[in-house]
Amino acid sequence: MFDFEKLDVYTKTKKFNKSVNLFLKSAVLDKTTKDQLRRASFSIMLNIAEGSGRFTRPDKRNFYIIARGSVFECVAIFDFLKDIDKIDESVFDQYYSYLEEISKMLYALIKGLE
Repeated sequence: MFDFEKLDVYTKTKKFNKSVNLFLKSAVLDKTTKDQLRRASFSIMLNIAEGSGRFTRPDKRNFYIIARGSVFECVAIFDFLKDIDKIDESVFDQYYSYLEEISKMLYALIKGLE
């Protein structure tokens, strides 16, 4: 088993990615928005995995910071989709809550590496 597979934040992010992929299959969005959301959500998971494989604390920390930035990017995309009536408030709230939890988990990992 790889180290990242033991991280709760990785497991939660993988579930988030599955949910986003299901959402994107049914959502009526332009190609650019779909691609950006897909890439941003995938970036969270991949940067967690890559960071866990780094040897130095600053290097690990950097990848977790990048992952957290991608969380913020996903929130911004969902916020915009809500504003243009592409998703309703309840869907936004669900993703927002999930991303907020992932962000807090990443923040704890980042702070633990200072």
